[in-house]
Amino acid sequence: MENTENQNNVPCEHLDEETLFVVSQTFKALSDPTRIRILHLLSQKECAVSEIAEALGLLQSTVSHQLRFLKNLRLVKFRRAGTTLYYSHDDEHVVDLLEQAIHHACHD
Repeated sequence: MENTENQNNVPCEHLDEETLFVVSQTFKALSDPTRIRILHLLSQKECAVSEIAEALGLLQSTVSHQLRFLKNLRLVKFRRAGTTLYYSHDDEHVVDLLEQAIHHACHD
């Protein structure tokens, strides 16, 4: 008998092409060390590009490029305050995945 529910009793969905693409892009986002560092920082607090660059020792252009990639996947969002954009994470599910992966990597 086929199981149609996952461990949380949520009905399993068919893995159509769009779902597969989004999942693969999410894992692609999480496969890059710079994006992991940015997402990890943004899971802790909202930051402007300059704050991210300073905290992570990166060029602002590098941060902007990676934020654009993450924004296109709806993994980060921003709010404008005057001329400054403040970024934060936009998907608790992905933050949970990231935290689980970090926990896994740190587990003895």
